Amino acid sequence: MKKDLIEWVLWNSELLMGNKFYCTGTTGTLILEALKEKHPDEEWDFTILKSGPLGGDQQMGSRIVDGQIDYLFFFTDPMTLQPHDTDVKALTRLAGVENIVFCCNRSTADHIISSPLFMDPDYERIHPDYSSYTKRFQDKPVVTEAVESVNRRKKKRK
Repeated sequence: MKKDLIEWVLWNSELLMGNKFYCTGTTGTLILEALKEKHPDEEWDFTILKSGPLGGDQQMGSRIVDGQIDYLFFFTDPMTLQPHDTDVKALTRLAGVENIVFCCNRSTADHIISSPLFMDPDYERIHPDYSSYTKRFQDKPVVTEAVESVNRRKKKRK
C-alpha cells in the first residue's frame, strides 16, 4: 500500500503543495524522497515520526487529538494483517472521534482531494461534543466512595 500512497501523493503533488505533512517513519521518508525527485526546487514541510509499529501511529494519534491534523491519508491493505493492527485501529478510531477526514484507500482519497471542500479556508469541521462523556463522574461521588472503601478495608486489617 505504500507504493499506492506514494503514487497518489505524486499524482496530486501540485494540490498538496504548501501543506504541513505528518508521516510515519518509512512511509514519510519514501514520500518525501519521491516528492523531492519530482519537484527538486520545492520546499516540503514534513515531520517524520517514528515507524508505525515503533510508536509512529501513536504519535500520529496524539497529533490528531491535539488538532494538528485535518486529513488522514492512511492506505491500508485489507488482506494483510499488520504487526501494529491495534495501533492502526486506535488511529482510525481517533480520526472518527475527532471527526477528521480519513482516507484508507485511493478511491476515497481521489474523491476527497477533488471535493470543493478540500482545502477550503471557510470550511469548519464540526467538533463533536463529548462533554457528557468527560463529565460523567462529576456528579457522582466516585473519589469519595473510593477513599471511604480504602479506609474501611484498612480498618479491617488492623
